Amino acid sequence: MLATDKTAIIPFTANQKWVIFMLAVTQFTVILDFMIMSPLGDFMMKSLSMSPAAFGVAVSAYAFSAGISGLLTAGFADRFDRKKLLLFFYIGFIIGTIFCGLAHSYTALVAARIFTGLFGGVIGSISLAIITDLFTLDQRGRVMGFVQMGFGASQVLGIPIGLYLADIWSWEAAFLLVAAIAIVIAVMLLIKLPSVTEHLKAQRDKSAFIHLWHTVRKKDYRIGFSATAMLSIGGFMMFPFGSAFAVNNIEITTAQLPMLFFISGLSSLVILPVIGKLSDRISKMKIFTIAAVWMMLMVVVYTNLGPSPFWLVVVLNILMMMGIMSRMIPATALVSAIPQLEDRGAFMSINASMQQIAGGVAAAIAGMIVVQEHKSAPLQHYDIVGYLVIVISILSIYLLHRVAKNISVTK
Repeated sequence: MLATDKTAIIPFTANQKWVIFMLAVTQFTVILDFMIMSPLGDFMMKSLSMSPAAFGVAVSAYAFSAGISGLLTAGFADRFDRKKLLLFFYIGFIIGTIFCGLAHSYTALVAARIFTGLFGGVIGSISLAIITDLFTLDQRGRVMGFVQMGFGASQVLGIPIGLYLADIWSWEAAFLLVAAIAIVIAVMLLIKLPSVTEHLKAQRDKSAFIHLWHTVRKKDYRIGFSATAMLSIGGFMMFPFGSAFAVNNIEITTAQLPMLFFISGLSSLVILPVIGKLSDRISKMKIFTIAAVWMMLMVVVYTNLGPSPFWLVVVLNILMMMGIMSRMIPATALVSAIPQLEDRGAFMSINASMQQIAGGVAAAIAGMIVVQEHKSAPLQHYDIVGYLVIVISILSIYLLHRVAKNISVTK
């Protein structure tokens, strides 16, 4: 039976629950490191005298380097124990995050973000390969629901604390906090995560380059890559200037920002597991389509807001984030069903690369569209970014429909 049909819920074993927890907290730090750039945006733009375009470059630097890293490692991703590969890149990510916390100039910040992206950008793909190896398709909606809770947890815990530290000390302190948490998690991965080596038995390609080529040349794989790229562009385009828009256009105070992220993150912790269960019980494609349409409606409303009361901003932010995050769980679960066992590491690395590069393109494009006359002036043309997100979201629905159709034919 297809995972997109109604099916019985398969329970997790105790070992599987441990794996889910460890991958979730790993994703928490990686997502926090990337997500914290947006709420810190107003601090960083004023501290380092950055224009919106320059800040867009700083955000996209991580994404582009992560994308390049994904392509470079794709051919090797299926040739090692996934646990060892995860630890290697996670340690590099920690070092890069420390460099971000020690950066005191725009040039140093961009260099640190590039270094962090080279390692951090691959971690999600390795985690997804581990999930695909250890969990059936009928379980992956729930697994992704829990792992994606790292996003909500980063908003509930990490981002408010990071903003608090930035407010009383400096924005650099937020990155040092992420690095400290990540060190503890790295030790836990080393001790508790089991080795994942089953894919090594299925390897046939003697050359990493040949393995990469064999992965890229498959049509159904390329459709999956395209769907992921469209999802990322639609998700990342508004992201870099979210806090600057809230402060300068909606007139939320910097003191209210942590509470805004806390509440929306808390709502994500409640919503994501529910969406995961629905994705496993109902059609993943239907859940994705409903979430995408809902997100498009909320994006139009939010990007056209002017000065508004805090309670209204909170409500609209929750409703918009509900649509954005609810797309990712069924979409990721569907895309994870595309690759064969021997190609999973390479596929996930290339897919993550497409995701990161697309996110970098989105941030750079948004930086060219959005204009700010001076440091405290309202952002202009943010609504145009919202309209572009709608067009891209429609394309993502079409591409994911093709992914679901390919799965129904091949699985």
